[in-house]
Amino acid sequence: MSTLARALLHALRERGAGEIFGIPGDFALPFFKVVEESGILPLYTLSHEPAVGFAADAAARLRSRLGVAAVTYGAGALNMVNAVAAAFAEKSPVVVISGAPGAGEAHTGLLLHHQAKTLDSQYRIYAEITCDQARLDDPARAGSDIARVLGNCLTRSQPVYLELPRDQVGAPCGPVPASPQRAFDAEALAACVDEILGRLTAARSPVLMVGVEVRRYGLEAEVAQLARRLGLPVVTSMLGRGLLAGTDTPPLGTYLGVAGDPEVTELVERSDALLLLGVIISDTNFGVSVRRIDLRRTIRALDERVILGHHVYPDIPLGALVGKMLERAPEGAVAARRPAKAYPRGLVADDAPIHPDDIATAINDLMAEFGRFPIAADMGDCLFTAMDIEHTALVAPGYYATMGFGVPAGLGLQAASGRRPLVLVGDGAFQMTGWELGNCRRYGWDPIVVVFNNASWEMLRTFQPESAFNDLSDWRFADMAAGMGGDGVRVSTRRELQQALSRAAGKRGRFQLIEAMIPRGVLSATLERFVGGVRRIAALR
Repeated sequence: MSTLARALLHALRERGAGEIFGIPGDFALPFFKVVEESGILPLYTLSHEPAVGFAADAAARLRSRLGVAAVTYGAGALNMVNAVAAAFAEKSPVVVISGAPGAGEAHTGLLLHHQAKTLDSQYRIYAEITCDQARLDDPARAGSDIARVLGNCLTRSQPVYLELPRDQVGAPCGPVPASPQRAFDAEALAACVDEILGRLTAARSPVLMVGVEVRRYGLEAEVAQLARRLGLPVVTSMLGRGLLAGTDTPPLGTYLGVAGDPEVTELVERSDALLLLGVIISDTNFGVSVRRIDLRRTIRALDERVILGHHVYPDIPLGALVGKMLERAPEGAVAARRPAKAYPRGLVADDAPIHPDDIATAINDLMAEFGRFPIAADMGDCLFTAMDIEHTALVAPGYYATMGFGVPAGLGLQAASGRRPLVLVGDGAFQMTGWELGNCRRYGWDPIVVVFNNASWEMLRTFQPESAFNDLSDWRFADMAAGMGGDGVRVSTRRELQQALSRAAGKRGRFQLIEAMIPRGVLSATLERFVGGVRRIAALR
């Protein structure tokens, strides 16, 4: 007979979790003690709860497995709500484990510290941003509750919430049973696949767009094979950027509507059979289309259902759908494919000021020499700049659009994969969570961090240029790097940028911070097109 905490840790590891990110607090101390002393999963403590959530989210996205965030009750868990909401919106399987008051404490008649309205308030709040929840206050049913909740986390690829009272951590608990398998109707699946293949065969210009669920369910290799078998041109959604990067079926580009490659935009918007695999139907993916896409003419597979026009097939898992399509897809020659997008290379290393597009070009040159880095991008022009960087693994809050994601997400990438990440972050977002770099020294992490510093919330300025609150002070981030255990350099010209990136790539063991000074009002070409498109669409409404 094991203890409840150990049973939970073993269940997490058996279902693919590779580590725990957390911040301890009094109600969570007994659980953290077990985590540290058992060694079942490595523990990485950070400095602020939002960063814990973002790091766990990035680890989950990269590995297509469980990410784990452990915090204390109230002040810890409620401080992580935004990060978990982002994971929920963008379908990332994060397990939130919160310490909680024990039964005796809950019945003293006293208000407890960290308590909000009631002791149940936190549980109810998390019910809004997780797909399943359980309070582990009964060891007799704890195993089945853990199995159900973790099973739903993986099946639905969304966060879940487990509340662990501190007096139950050492309670006797048997092994957690296997998570129940989700059933589906095989005949409905077969009929669905027949209808999809029939529509694709009859179409003049079929196109496959891949989105986040393809990564979340680990289907990139299968989807690449399916595209080859069917001869379909492949693009990604904005949130699906980075998908299929490691396959022999690279996407033609990323669909960004008016902000993207005109050939990709034309291909998608003129398609008479647009197959959307795991694509979230959101404003960031489709809100800036040149011409409105008629969703009734698309084939949408998302959230365990398939929609073809007015036909809806419920309870169809994406993995089962792709597997059956591969089974039914005809063998034969692969249709001719358009060439993939040519990304900019060959930075002119002169004394001209740095433009965001120069950063994309310099990074492409860097990866041509040193190999591809996984990228964590924050929200803002750094994300739009990433659209012109060579196709590589990318995590970014492209739909939920929260700031502060980039730096802790980069730490999550390195902890989960062992690969050195490249972090793209604006100065406003760096003010929020950039200080998490101070944890790199303890764990041997050495990301390369490029701060887009225009002393401004520049993306907000593009929509409301008259507001003075968009101006930020110059914090001189590079000067602070040494005190946090890294190396920092401020660059203002293209020559300095190229030299700084090359030095950073060649130096291991310490994080490298490159503070790229960009004049206010200067935007990447992609963001310029995006903003222009949003304004034109708004003017028509």
